[in-house]
Amino acid sequence: MSKKKRVLIVGGTGYLGQHLLQSFADADSQLALAFTHHSAPPPALLNAIPHALPFSLDLRTCDGLDAISDAFGQPDVVINCAALSVPRVCEMDPEAAMSINVPTGLVKWLSSFREASLLIHLSTDQVYEGTKSFYQEEDETAPVNVYGKSKVEAEQYVSAHCQNYAILRSSIIYGPQTISPVPKSLPVQWMDSVLAKGEPMDFFHDEFRCPVFVKDLVAAIQILTNRWITEAKLVRLLLNVGGPDRVSRVQMAEAVAHVRGYSTSLIKQVSASSVDRGVKSPCDISMDITKLVQTTGISPTCYAEGVRSTLEAEAKSAAKP
Repeated sequence: MSKKKRVLIVGGTGYLGQHLLQSFADADSQLALAFTHHSAPPPALLNAIPHALPFSLDLRTCDGLDAISDAFGQPDVVINCAALSVPRVCEMDPEAAMSINVPTGLVKWLSSFREASLLIHLSTDQVYEGTKSFYQEEDETAPVNVYGKSKVEAEQYVSAHCQNYAILRSSIIYGPQTISPVPKSLPVQWMDSVLAKGEPMDFFHDEFRCPVFVKDLVAAIQILTNRWITEAKLVRLLLNVGGPDRVSRVQMAEAVAHVRGYSTSLIKQVSASSVDRGVKSPCDISMDITKLVQTTGISPTCYAEGVRSTLEAEAKSAAKP
């Protein structure tokens, strides 16, 4: 392991974390991989990527970081995917949201090493207020809920205390299911399941996002990782990471209907203001991703194509014995 570059994925059993582990494992045998988990790591993930070392980590107390130092060593790259990311849950427990989402202990741990590591920290489009279209990275952050506020505080902490970081403001992440299915509902799969029932369903027509295909987000992270490993140039990056399309929930559902052949008459348009979700939600936090494309060179997948790829992957998975 001493000759290999080390990549640590914090929150490796989550949706993005599992996709990252799988992609890194498939792409580069010269990397030593480790990941953290809060509860027991799923056997399917351990079996699929047996060389990735699992470590238990409590983000509130940071119990478990010393074990990583002892058994894995200093990581060259840390990708922090872990978060309390359900806005309603964050609203109900602001203390938990702040203690989990602001990575003070993780940053302090990285600062204890003599050599610089790259921290790739996942943030959110919900740092924006949502009163206009296509936010740029330089625009003011004015979140309307606790989740967004915790992520702004996290960004500020990382930028103030890290010398080498990339903060990625991700929109809704969608794509195929993970090696070990995650318990949370995935957007495209959920829309497919409700429309398949043939019953009318309400979708918001006035809440806009730039959903990002998970493989594009993984590709961007891999590019930043490889750049640091090969060039060792310190970076201080802040990037919007969304897809190329600004879509409402209605348009998201329509794309699923078109791929699957469902009648779009099942999609009933309602205003987001007509539903009490227990938390305020920004109306339009679509993002300008020019800087992402310029920095990484990726060509983000259009939403319709991403939906098609997602549903085709689900069909193949379902057909396996």
